[in-house]
Amino acid sequence: MKLHELQPAPGAKRSPKRVGRGIGSGLGKTSTRGHKGQKARSGGGKGAQFEGGQTPLVRRLPKRGFNNVFKKDYAIINLKDLEVFAEGTEVTPELLLEQGIISKAKDGVKLLGSGEISKPLTVKVHGISKSAAEKIAAAGGKVEVI
Repeated sequence: MKLHELQPAPGAKRSPKRVGRGIGSGLGKTSTRGHKGQKARSGGGKGAQFEGGQTPLVRRLPKRGFNNVFKKDYAIINLKDLEVFAEGTEVTPELLLEQGIISKAKDGVKLLGSGEISKPLTVKVHGISKSAAEKIAAAGGKVEVI
């Protein structure tokens, strides 16, 4: 069999139903929609979420909490994650992305104080905890909040 010899199985292909093309076609006038009613109208029928007049699930479930659209979502790192850098390195969000310590910068990078640091580093981040800032200063490093 060759590519040009391929054809669908007999009876598999049908021409589309041409509705609304006059009385002689047998599919004119109501165009297979029957007489009147919601389903006969343009755009008629019920939505996918309609539950037969019963109160929809979305309205039955309790609403809880509050989503602050202005909340900053920081990429979180700990002090122990900075041990991989050499002494005197300037640690920036770009460098952290490059090294794979963070996967996404999000709205900024925040440094938390979990773990210890033994090398003096210059750290440039968007947020830092008090304990992390103290530990970096104790190691002889500097902190800059961007």
